[in-house]
Formats: sequence, structure tokens, C-alpha cells
Amino acid sequence: MLQAVEGTQLSVDTSKQHLASFVKWAGGKTSLLPDLLPHIPHRLTSYYEPFLGGGALFFGICARTTSFSAHLSDTNEELINAYRVIKESPDELISFLSRFQKEYDSAPDQSAYFYQKRDWRPTGRVESAARLIFLNKTCYNGLYRVNSKGVFNVPFGRYKNPRILNSGSIHAVSQVLQNTRADLRTIDYKDALAPCGTADFIYLDPPYQPPSKTSSFTDYTADGFSEKDQEELAEEFGKLADKGCMVLLSNSDTAFTRHLYHDFEITKVTVNRPINSVGTGRKGYKELIVLGRPKKN
Repeated sequence: MLQAVEGTQLSVDTSKQHLASFVKWAGGKTSLLPDLLPHIPHRLTSYYEPFLGGGALFFGICARTTSFSAHLSDTNEELINAYRVIKESPDELISFLSRFQKEYDSAPDQSAYFYQKRDWRPTGRVESAARLIFLNKTCYNGLYRVNSKGVFNVPFGRYKNPRILNSGSIHAVSQVLQNTRADLRTIDYKDALAPCGTADFIYLDPPYQPPSKTSSFTDYTADGFSEKDQEELAEEFGKLADKGCMVLLSNSDTAFTRHLYHDFEITKVTVNRPINSVGTGRKGYKELIVLGRPKKN
């Protein structure tokens, strides 16, 4: 059963002051951390996050402890490659990003430089990671989106002085990935969770159910995430809870998602959207936090 940590002041290792998501990700959970972290047990043995994205909750946990084994996965191959490179070859990545930063800053036409990098198809894993981070820092709204062929298609962002290289962040992320012996895989969430058992902690942060037909945050990969996928995830959630796993899930607050998890404890929260084309549209977004235990009568 998932136990909330109540009335406790969480200590943070100040040596990890640069620890944060190294990419901006649609649906990122940085603004939701105050609502999520109180549900994390003091002691973890195994932590599973199969919809990794920017990994905000993972890094939030690592800011207070790395004494656990991490099993991190996502179906986005480029993203998982970037995590692996940061874990294993941070200095090589920093070298590439340093060059990209200098070239971008001095480019007579930064838009043209951006599209050149967007069209580039690197063959090496470090170059691929550098390209992903560069595009994330310079594309429109920091969004990661692909078309039906799996090709990144977000336009130029026109930011003033974007920070393409953050060596402190890369080193901090590399350290916690090493300390938690992070297993990083490109794999479907059901396969990723198959080994889970009693007392394993699982955080599920799927592509959110759109609050309306005109909004969608599900295009992280070419496959998307449908209502049927949401239903299957809810079934998996129930199975994990029945096995004795500690399960935490977040999703958008809609009639559909409330119905899917009506047998469990639900907390409704209001947060700012990390990505929206209009700044005022980033405020007041309603989400659900679901705990893997039956609701109280």
C-alpha cells in the first residue's frame, strides 16, 4: 500500500543544486512536484518510471536520496539514447553542445542553422543526443513532436540567447543516473513493469488524456496514446496495486479519467502547463493524482 510521507520536512542535498530535467518536455512534472513528492516513501528499493519524459519526479527524488535502483524507460528512442549518453559519456556530449552553442550564437541566420540541424541525421549516439538537446532548447516552445513517420517537425523558436549547453546540469544528471544504477530502456510500459512486485515503487505519467478535442499532448512518438491505451493503462494500474506494488499516477482531470480510476484515491490539483502556445493558457490546468490503494468510504 502506498504510504504518504506526512508532516515531514524533506532534506535536499545541496551538492545537487544543478539537478533538474535536461530537456523541456510537454507534460513535465516540475510544477507538480510539491503534490507528488509527499507520496514518495522515505526509503525506496526499486523505482520504476516507464513514461520517463523529462524525469522531473525521478530527479526530485534523487535530490534527497539516490539509495535505490532505478528502472527508467520510454518508447522515445532518441530520448532514452540521450539519457544513456549523459550517464555514460557526459563530457563527450558537453563537447558537442559547446560547439553547437558557439556556432548558433555566431550564426548570421540562426533560423537557417536550426533547420540545418533539424534536417541532420547523425549516425553516432553522442551526436544524436546533442541534436535532441539542441532542438529542444531552440525549437518553438521547447516542444518535442514528431509526424506520422517519426520525424521531428517542430519549427524554429526564435528565442533570445537560448542556453543550449548547461554542463552543470548534465554532470548532475549523469551522477544520479550512475548512483541509482539506472537501467535505461526503450520499451513498452507493460513490458517494463512485468518484473514489478511487492514494495516496488511505480510512477505512471502517461501522455495525458486531452481535456478537449482541440488539445493534445500525445504526439511524443508516432504512435500517440488513444482512449483505448488509457483504458489498458488503468487495468494495468489495478493489477499492479493488487500485486502489492506502490503505484502513483498522474493524468488530466476529465470525466473519462475520473471514471477509469474511480475505485482508487484521487486528488485533484491545479497546476501550470509547462507548454502552451499562449502564456495565459499555461495557468489553471486541472490534473489528477491517483494512489494505488482503494478509496476511503
